[in-house]
Amino acid sequence: MLFHLLAVGDVVGQGGLDCLDRHLRSLKKLHNVDFTVVNGENASGVGLTPKQAQVIFDAGADVITLGNHTWNRLQIKDFLEENPYILRPANYPKSLPGRGYGVFDGPRGLRVGVMNLIGRLDLPPHNESPFLTADAILKDTDADIVVVDFHAEATSEKGAMGWYLDGRVAAVWGTHTHVPTADCQILPQGTGFVTDLGMTGPVRSVLGIRPEQSINLFLGGIPQRYEEAEGPTKLNAVLFGVDVEARKCISIERIDIEDKSEKRKE
Repeated sequence: MLFHLLAVGDVVGQGGLDCLDRHLRSLKKLHNVDFTVVNGENASGVGLTPKQAQVIFDAGADVITLGNHTWNRLQIKDFLEENPYILRPANYPKSLPGRGYGVFDGPRGLRVGVMNLIGRLDLPPHNESPFLTADAILKDTDADIVVVDFHAEATSEKGAMGWYLDGRVAAVWGTHTHVPTADCQILPQGTGFVTDLGMTGPVRSVLGIRPEQSINLFLGGIPQRYEEAEGPTKLNAVLFGVDVEARKCISIERIDIEDKSEKRKE
């Protein structure tokens, strides 16, 4: 059985939500996608509200993953407890709301494990080791295949995670840095890997925000509340093909769309 999984890069702002809504359903149909994971932690610029999560689900996501901005919109707290299809990093302190791993129903009875982890290099260091957290989850899971969204800053940490989990999970992809990488590969033991999916949001931006705001910071200006950039948008994603019986990735390719449409007025 060949299983097609689509992983979609960080959705940024209303422009990203609109772009996802315009394209995800048709992308899934075009590529015979069986399961879709979308990182939604920047849907509010920083953070995600329950209303925005519902927009992402309605657009075609099966599971939403988060990252370092999980708690920037605290109204998501109860939603994380109530909805098992939205994950925050599993290596956050255990006292925090929500879950970082779930096993979900896929096609023809397939049990799909989705793991969300956060890195520790150049991110808050108080979280547990993502490597040891992955070990603990894999030891106890009953999933047929497992895939991992590793939300991390350092490309070295993302690469290390891919190799660490090679042969133990079907796919590892990086999120957080919003820049799509050109290193899609299948590692020697059969794990599909890409350092970063990229983002779904404004093209003419610095990581989704107005360029002048980023320039202001690097010139030593007064920090400002980030504002989403205007203009055309894009969708960055990677499609993994997994041989379920072998539990190995056998194909991996970038699926990127540039959209000339602009965000709808709120």
